Amino acid sequence: MRIISIIAAREFRRYYISPIAYAGAAIIFIILGGVFVMNIGFGLPTGSLRPDGRMVLQPLVIILMLVTPAFTMRLLAEEQQEGTLELLLTAPVRDWEVVLGKWLGSFGFLLVILAGTWIFPIIINRFTVPGIDQGALLSAYIGLVALVAALLAIGLFASSLFSNQPAAYLTAVGITLSLWVVGGMRAGSSAFSQAIAYLGILNHYYDNLYQGVIHLTDLIFFASLTALALFLASQVVESRRWR
Repeated sequence: MRIISIIAAREFRRYYISPIAYAGAAIIFIILGGVFVMNIGFGLPTGSLRPDGRMVLQPLVIILMLVTPAFTMRLLAEEQQEGTLELLLTAPVRDWEVVLGKWLGSFGFLLVILAGTWIFPIIINRFTVPGIDQGALLSAYIGLVALVAALLAIGLFASSLFSNQPAAYLTAVGITLSLWVVGGMRAGSSAFSQAIAYLGILNHYYDNLYQGVIHLTDLIFFASLTALALFLASQVVESRRWR
């Protein structure tokens, strides 16, 4: 655990000196701020502002699907490009420790960003009566944390495949969008269509967690997807050890 914590702390600190990390965070808050201002600006004068702290979460999910790969694309691709991954693998450290440490570092940074988005529900709660449904908001954020964990793991897996960061980014976005698209196949009635639709990453968020309902099956889905992506990343890293 000590090695994992060292790697995680190192990656977490690196985000604070990364221009891409600041750019990604800026994109998130600028878009959310714009959505928030439009809702407040229209809702307050007309009296139509709903006490729903989740108004910024719907666009946030789509933003995260496109921005999260930018946070992960360098994690292993940069190490391979600079030749430092081979040096790291010669140290007394297991492949899965490298992968898990890098994932934890990126996960910690995204949690900081998600914590910052709480400012929007807090303001909405101030201007609406009787205030927001905090239970539904908490459920939506729990789902968002689970979703982010999976997106980061997918991005890390993509980063393990390439020494080129743009290629890692595009691959991660492609995988994520594919998991979004297959969710639309639930319209079919066959068992196969339903099985494929189960892989729809946003179905597990919007159908229950976003609605304020915490189902264990949804959390298990995100945890399984995260574990699978991290396992695949560690296998790719291990294969490089023997090249």
